[in-house]
Amino acid sequence: MVPFATPTIGSALSLCVAIFAACMALGWTELDLRGSLAMRWRRLLGIGMSLGTGTWAVHAFAVGPLGADLQVVGELAFWVAATAIGTAALGWPEARKARLMHRLMGACGLASSIVALQALGALSGERQPSPLTWHVAPLGAAWLVALVASLAAVGLSHATRHASSARVLAARIGAGVLIGTALLASQLLIGGAAGLAEPAHPIPLDTLSIVAALFSISLLALSRRELQQLRRVAAADAEERRKRSALSPNDPLTGLPARARFEGALTQATQQADATSQRLALLVVNLDGFKIINQNFGTEGGDQVLRDVARRLRGLAKPHLAARLDNDEFLMLLDGDPTTNNASALAVSVIDAIAKPFKVGNRAASLGCSIGVAMYPEHGARSTMIGHAHVAMAAAKSAGGSSHAFYDPRMVQGMREDAELLRDLRSALEQRRLELYYQPKIHAPSGQITGAEALLRWHHPQRGMVSPAVFIPIAERHGLINAIGRWVIEEACRQAGAWRDQGLRMRVAINLSVHQLRQADLATWIVDALQRHQINPDLITCEITESTAMDDTEVTMRVLSALDEVGVHISIDDFGTGHSSLSYLRKLPADELKIDRSFVSDLETSEDARKVAVAVINLAKALKLNVVAEGVETEEQDRILREFGCDQLQGFLFAKPMSAKALALWAMDDVGPRTMTFRDSLFEATAPAPL
Repeated sequence: MVPFATPTIGSALSLCVAIFAACMALGWTELDLRGSLAMRWRRLLGIGMSLGTGTWAVHAFAVGPLGADLQVVGELAFWVAATAIGTAALGWPEARKARLMHRLMGACGLASSIVALQALGALSGERQPSPLTWHVAPLGAAWLVALVASLAAVGLSHATRHASSARVLAARIGAGVLIGTALLASQLLIGGAAGLAEPAHPIPLDTLSIVAALFSISLLALSRRELQQLRRVAAADAEERRKRSALSPNDPLTGLPARARFEGALTQATQQADATSQRLALLVVNLDGFKIINQNFGTEGGDQVLRDVARRLRGLAKPHLAARLDNDEFLMLLDGDPTTNNASALAVSVIDAIAKPFKVGNRAASLGCSIGVAMYPEHGARSTMIGHAHVAMAAAKSAGGSSHAFYDPRMVQGMREDAELLRDLRSALEQRRLELYYQPKIHAPSGQITGAEALLRWHHPQRGMVSPAVFIPIAERHGLINAIGRWVIEEACRQAGAWRDQGLRMRVAINLSVHQLRQADLATWIVDALQRHQINPDLITCEITESTAMDDTEVTMRVLSALDEVGVHISIDDFGTGHSSLSYLRKLPADELKIDRSFVSDLETSEDARKVAVAVINLAKALKLNVVAEGVETEEQDRILREFGCDQLQGFLFAKPMSAKALALWAMDDVGPRTMTFRDSLFEATAPAPL
């Protein structure tokens, strides 16, 4: 085999032309596609002509001086073929909309086109006395180089499609360098694969080669000028469409009245209501979970769902009295002097209508909605009705969604206080001003302390001790709960390590929220914390409520199985308040059940509460699970639970939650709320956590 062709000064010149051509081709792919059919064809032609010219330029420089055996018409045919194939390969996967598979197929087509064209070029430029002998390895290497460069270039352009103009330009240049380099490298590799000799001169100097260089640069310059002109036209068209959309009386996606038209109808309705001393009701409808619809079904599926929502709302409202406010928000107006009961009935009808499954392709999608209601005139003037209804909607969503709420002036103050608490909570988390308190767990048969449950506390500098019942819902609504949950895991493991070093080895229980169970890396976080503090997994219990366990059984089973593999204990909290399936409970990798405090508090006075407690304890024993009773506050409750065979007890009768320092003092020096011993460790010495 003849060695690969050696790069020359001519190769460097052809590389510059190829990079320029590739940049131009990628620039054409970014052109707005919403123009006329003629603009679409001009875009495709621009892509193909630019890329084809670059491919042809590399070939023309590589074959050296043109002899009599190489016809000009052959080179022209090569350029036409390169242009056509470039159009198909790079123009098909639209840079802004193509999915991964489309981009992969486009890159494969582009790489194959480059290699095939250059191989044909080698055949057309053959001046060797004997037939060409092809070698597979360099031919395959040429295709692989072209494929990798094409994938990287298309991926780079796609990744920066929403970036700033400077980053888009930098990405286009980078992608152009990749494709241009691939054109030259594959040409050299194919020359080696065919056994062709190097060009006779380092720079082709004959007239046709010079014409070829000028021809390439001139075509690319014309392409650039045309692209700039079409961009200006596309920008003007986009601005015109935006203006038309703003002035359009109807939303183009759903066909419902747009906000401007609805506000006109609202103005007329309020004027009529003032003249006749009647009332109005305004509803703001916000879809719950629409973001998940877009993630699972794409924007086209999301648009279909929005159209179906609009159709259902239109069926519940009079003409022109339903409108689209924003992406996933709608407006409805109820006139005719409605009462609050009428407005509430309409809100319930809307919730029921939205709750029915939506069909997207061959799949079903489910949604809920939160509705805020403002009554006119008691809830404000016409100009404030939409804003007040929006505040009420936010309150309904904060309460869990799939519900409606009427505007109340106190909601504004509540939202302001929530915003202030959220700001302070972020600061407290960043500055480590949160704290864990620990409530001991008592081994019922012996009465000794064997563990503690970690409970989150926040001492606000101005508000004092803020209840978790206040700040945890705020953290959940604003996406802060996972960061807090990770801090709790880290701090509990750190404290367990500190107690271990003091000779106090107890099992520490931490509470996991439903939001944490949806985090795919939850088990990894726990493993990392265990390893950082060298804690035996057997010393950590993860508690989840029964309702959380039943929220999404498939996800819960997967996460709990991962935690079980880590080696931590798993406890089902608040048992008896949810609706657990016994068959499902049997499959859970749980180690204990906690009887809810509502049953414990009624043990002394309610036969039903005692029956429930006995049933839970017997069920746990049958499933070989430990039983913990929380909320034990009296000696009689303590006695009853011990007689029933409860394994562990927890409550104010023994100790209230206390700081880690106070618990350690109690354990070491018996400085605590009552005389009680800490049982010698039931657990093995600490070992590194498993991976």
